[in-house]
Amino acid sequence: MTRPQHPVDTIIEAFTPSKISADLAACLIWLMVAVCCVYIPILSDSFLRIIFGVPLILFIPGYALIAALFPGAKDIDGIERVALSFGLSIAIVPLIGLALNYTPWGIRLDPIVVCLSILTLWLCVIAQYRRALLAKEDRFVVPVERIRQNLAAEFFPGNAPRLDRVLSFILLIAIVAAVVTTVYVIVVPKEGEKFTEFFVLGEKQKAADYPTRLAVGDNGSLFIGVGNHEYRNINYTVETYLVNMSFDERTNTSTLQKMDRVSRFTVPASHNQTVITPYIFAPKSTGYNRIEFLLFNETVPDEQLTGMDRINRSYRDLHLWITVRSR
Repeated sequence: MTRPQHPVDTIIEAFTPSKISADLAACLIWLMVAVCCVYIPILSDSFLRIIFGVPLILFIPGYALIAALFPGAKDIDGIERVALSFGLSIAIVPLIGLALNYTPWGIRLDPIVVCLSILTLWLCVIAQYRRALLAKEDRFVVPVERIRQNLAAEFFPGNAPRLDRVLSFILLIAIVAAVVTTVYVIVVPKEGEKFTEFFVLGEKQKAADYPTRLAVGDNGSLFIGVGNHEYRNINYTVETYLVNMSFDERTNTSTLQKMDRVSRFTVPASHNQTVITPYIFAPKSTGYNRIEFLLFNETVPDEQLTGMDRINRSYRDLHLWITVRSR
């Protein structure tokens, strides 16, 4: 009579490197490569980021979930497994985004990558453990050799006429060309409209709670955001000014009375990158009623250009109306 295997022994045996299922190992390797393509600068600027990132969103999480739910070879067939992997991945990723929307981290790249990585890792671990509980012949294994033989028999049968073989070869080339074209369209999308986002957020990184009422010497805290959609890397320059602007109701015109620079800093941003920078300013005297934010791309005008001419020369400009009182 054989002694039942202890659960700890089962776990140790399940996660022995030689016992890990090839498909689950491939999922984890793909996950690691995709994360590297997101965070390593050389890879993140290349087409590899899209090639490895798209399956991580559209296929791998769902495949890991299906592997955890159906560890047996006879639970569902291969076509159902692949179809459900796509469907569940498309359902899982938006749910992760919805959950992150109600957290302090929000829907951003880093939280999404972390959550997807942790979820995929745990699903693979559960799938590997559940497969280890089954007999070896009952576990699901990707039938690579059988698939290869079926494809060879389908496209190049041994007793087929020469014309059929030629047509099969042409069909195979057409399928490969279609796949390559699809990948190319995804990796090298058509260049759209070029523009730059320039925005200011309050101290909680929301479009509210701006520091509009300050005493002399008080710190005003906010965030300055720059989003690059110019299809090239740009080193932006941001300048901030405290301004006194008067308005003549009779002529419906504004006149610049005073304009003093507060700070200047650069914001490097690659294509499709949004950089949000914390910013603190403190008026040193009264007489200001506006803070001006100017954004320049590669071309920054000479220091001799001041006032409204400098504002008009900027690539983007924003302002906040403020009240500065004495202590």
